[in-house]
Amino acid sequence: MAVPDAPDPADAGERYLASALDVLRRRLSGEEPDQVAEAARRRDRLRAALPEPPPLDRIGDRFGLSGFERDILLMCAGVEFDTAFAHVCAAAQGEAERTYATFAVALEHLPGAKWSALRPAGPLRRWQLVSLRHPEVPTTSALQIAERVLHALRGVDYLDPEVEPYTEPVPAAAGLAEALAGAADRVAEHLRGDRTDPVRLLLYGRASGDLRAAVAAGCALAGRPAVALAGAAVPGDAVERDRLARLCERETRLDGTCWLVDLDIPHTEWRHALDLIRRLAAPVVLIAREPVAGLDPGTVAVPVRRATAPELRRNWQTALGPAAASLVGLIDQVAGQFDLGADAMRAVVAEVRAVPAADRGARLWAACRDRARPELTGLAQRIEPRADWPDVVLPGAQQRTLRQIAAHVRHRLVVLDDWGFARRTGRGIGAAAMFAGPSGTGKTLAAEVIAGALRLDLYRVDLSRTVSKYVGETEKNLARIFDAAESGGGVLLFDEADALFGKRGEVKDSRDRYANIEVGYLLQRIEAFRGLAILTTNLPDALDPAFLRRLRFVVRFPFPDSAARRDIWARVFPPGAPTDGLDLDALARLAVPGGTIQSIALAAAFLAAEAGEPVRMAHVLAATRTEYTKLDRPLTAAEMPGPPASGAVRAPFSGTSR
Repeated sequence: MAVPDAPDPADAGERYLASALDVLRRRLSGEEPDQVAEAARRRDRLRAALPEPPPLDRIGDRFGLSGFERDILLMCAGVEFDTAFAHVCAAAQGEAERTYATFAVALEHLPGAKWSALRPAGPLRRWQLVSLRHPEVPTTSALQIAERVLHALRGVDYLDPEVEPYTEPVPAAAGLAEALAGAADRVAEHLRGDRTDPVRLLLYGRASGDLRAAVAAGCALAGRPAVALAGAAVPGDAVERDRLARLCERETRLDGTCWLVDLDIPHTEWRHALDLIRRLAAPVVLIAREPVAGLDPGTVAVPVRRATAPELRRNWQTALGPAAASLVGLIDQVAGQFDLGADAMRAVVAEVRAVPAADRGARLWAACRDRARPELTGLAQRIEPRADWPDVVLPGAQQRTLRQIAAHVRHRLVVLDDWGFARRTGRGIGAAAMFAGPSGTGKTLAAEVIAGALRLDLYRVDLSRTVSKYVGETEKNLARIFDAAESGGGVLLFDEADALFGKRGEVKDSRDRYANIEVGYLLQRIEAFRGLAILTTNLPDALDPAFLRRLRFVVRFPFPDSAARRDIWARVFPPGAPTDGLDLDALARLAVPGGTIQSIALAAAFLAAEAGEPVRMAHVLAATRTEYTKLDRPLTAAEMPGPPASGAVRAPFSGTSR
């Protein structure tokens, strides 16, 4: 015997809606009470047979509608669903052309009528379930149901087209790492329960793509759709923001939507985004790189730790698939250097797969560096490394130390994570170094060489913009610099570091106290910073002793001796620069550091170019005189090749050619 098909719940819901409209039609037509009551009993029987509440009842409950308000909403929907029902409304008003619902008809014909249903703050109008065509005559104006609500009554859900322009897609989450999975569980925990409860969560500590994936997973666990509001698209007009908030609340009450707001936007746009959030009586999850000040006191902050290097390595191996086998060593370096979110990682993998196998290693590194490149406008200057190891003229011990610094950065994943050194302590895991020595001895050049050897960007911190007279602002700027460099894999260069890392002094007033707080904060960040920070100073004794204990490397840059100066002169002119008769031994007698030699060589090249000649000793002598005058320093006889005539400098120099 054939088993009959189970009744279609959708068909049962449609029959219930039709029966509810039939009850309403009979009331508007003025039928006898017993006929209306019989129709109501049929409706109730259909309702009892449904496995779950029908859309009409769910909407009524979620918006807190009274029975009278629910009938008004149904009357407005009936006009759209059924032409015959529209004519019933016209007949109730005594005019054939008034084929629409009005409050006046409802007040006269429907049970439980209350004038408060008309008020703008009531649920029908607050959430724009219905609108007045002519608000100036609220009782007789045509009532129109919102299209979004009309479809919801038939069980059709979608994102309101009026809200959609302010939103961004939220990617589906799959295979979350441990920290992100934990954050997703926290999100789900707070979102379960009352679908309209205005929960406030802040997830921070990771890239936007990772946090979005955690929010999406948490919403899925809680059975809620997640929709991202674009913070930069929030209306600037307060009235428009309030209207958007009401529409978002309507979405939440219709289908439980949780709103995601990314606060990694310019601070000038925060005000509008935060105002919208305060107006929005619905669950909101905020995401940001750092903790955010100025949020509602009830906001629950959920820190999400950064991905560890081993986690990143596993993510790269999974994302690259078979291609990972030929990039094993490079993947270790990428995982140890760059903290990329899931979105950026997918984009990099797409770039790598698009090039021939032989070029994939170079493309992987370059794409990671470009995507991780931090935004430090106004606080640091990015320097493209161009110098190489042969450009550094230093004694052998210093040369070896510089190469050790590069090795520490290059192999930090293996040593710190694979070998377990990072598990012993979270402090002192970086590769902070101090380069100390007189001006012009190559400290900045050495930093550039190390960054170039590591294929990383070098960021010279602008102390004039970092240090602020306002309490707490210096620490905020430093936090931004360290966080961005740690995520982006850049090398930080604090030039003239004694201005920022000076000794703490006795506290005599509030200024001294806050200055000491700044130094204390720097001590903590330097010790915990996983990247490479290089401090250069001409006055090493001016630095706070506590910094020296936290530095892994201290490299003393001596004033170059004669042999070193000769070596520098031999390299200072590029291969394409024409020279003639330069006496390197004579030039080495000039007691100046490499930075000054570079300035003299450049000035001499311009003099030679002006004269239409190769660079000769006469040009170098003229440039030397100019440089010494700038330095307010005499050119002594000891620096010249042979005794000068009458105390004057001989020109041009003579001697062996370069």
